[in-house]
Amino acid sequence: MENAKNGNIFLIGFMGAGKSTIARLLQKQTGMKLVEMDERIVQEQGMPITEIFERYGEDRFRELESELVKTLGQEGNTVVSCGGGAVIRQENRDAMKQGGTVVYLTAKPETILERVRGSKDRPILNGNMNVEYIAQLMEKRRAVYEAAADISVATDKRSKNEICEEIIGRLKLNEIL
Repeated sequence: MENAKNGNIFLIGFMGAGKSTIARLLQKQTGMKLVEMDERIVQEQGMPITEIFERYGEDRFRELESELVKTLGQEGNTVVSCGGGAVIRQENRDAMKQGGTVVYLTAKPETILERVRGSKDRPILNGNMNVEYIAQLMEKRRAVYEAAADISVATDKRSKNEICEEIIGRLKLNEIL
């Protein structure tokens, strides 16, 4: 499944939009490799993301994301589940665009809250687990997600199979897969 852009699919979107779930199913359906950026960073750093934030701050975590995005863009034939904030940096958006097709998974703030409510691994939301805060943060990032995206796919009230079918169909339509 190679193409001019290394055959990568970068899944972006707010935390809880379904990136990890959809990445796993896309990997199964396409036979591509799978990389969960947050998991890779945790593995390489030997500590959870919350600890990276506590010890070194968000800026260091964002640097680690940038290094990883650039590396993955060169590898090819990979479904990449990006961290929710990976698109904040312009250099990351550029590397994703150069290294593959960027798919923006969207969801309403209410859907996000429902999906992440029990999680303690969301340092950005700790102490702010409510629809209003999520909506504000999503709105701050919306333009960046939209600018980075080649394709946008809504995930609200849809099965993971429906979402994957749409993504694969649109990638084939655009002769990416």
